[in-house]
Amino acid sequence: MKVLRYAALSAAAVLFLIPFYLVLRNGLATEAELTAPTWTFWPEEIRWENFAELFANPAVPLARSMVNSLVVAVLQTAGQLVLCGLAGYGLARIPYRYSNVVLVLVVATLMIPAAVTFVPTFVVVSTLGWVSDLRGLVIPGLFSGFTTFLFRQYFLNFPREVEEAARIDGLGHWGTYWRVVVPNSKGFFAALGVIAFVTSWNQFLWPLVIAQDQDSWTVQVALSTFLTSQSIDVVQLFLAAAVSILPLVIVFVALQRFLVRGVSETGVKG
Repeated sequence: MKVLRYAALSAAAVLFLIPFYLVLRNGLATEAELTAPTWTFWPEEIRWENFAELFANPAVPLARSMVNSLVVAVLQTAGQLVLCGLAGYGLARIPYRYSNVVLVLVVATLMIPAAVTFVPTFVVVSTLGWVSDLRGLVIPGLFSGFTTFLFRQYFLNFPREVEEAARIDGLGHWGTYWRVVVPNSKGFFAALGVIAFVTSWNQFLWPLVIAQDQDSWTVQVALSTFLTSQSIDVVQLFLAAAVSILPLVIVFVALQRFLVRGVSETGVKG
């Protein structure tokens, strides 16, 4: 059974890695090899110079776009962890008269299609003068009803004994949250952080509308410029896709143990 289990996992791993292999293989090949009638497992001549050509392309500032995406993803991830964490803890632990109403309103935002709020959000951002500005890319994504709900559900199962011990030592809700709850919830914070980072990095439609000049493009917008109605640069598109995946792979590899633990934990272990 163990052999069968590892064989099945290996087969699944190979299937998941095939798209990454294709992206890297096509990005290091020539256009003639991509359109050739015969298939080769690997390019006959690996064109490492494709990387230099990719980042030297004046029409697509890929390096600047990746920096923009990194800034947006980091700020939105940090903002969601801070704001949604505080909101979730308040809904789970701080009793007040309208807490249930607030919870219902937060959950109700999950039922509203993004297309409904897209235009009003754009109008607000445009009125504030944040078009082609990082503020217009970052601020609308600083809060998430879904992340708040997940934090609230997690803090409901957090051991109250730990918080009561902190209050005996003289800490209030603020001190208890930052000095006791957060340090004992690193796994869950890391799990939601990975999800928020990947979601922010992969955003396309909102950055496409807001980032109207090259200096504010994110990497997804930059990738779309390789495929237009006038021209298609297939080699650079594949190579740019491989480069854009790299930060996500690094984040996932660095935090994968926290991701698994954070999803499975519902509190601290005693």
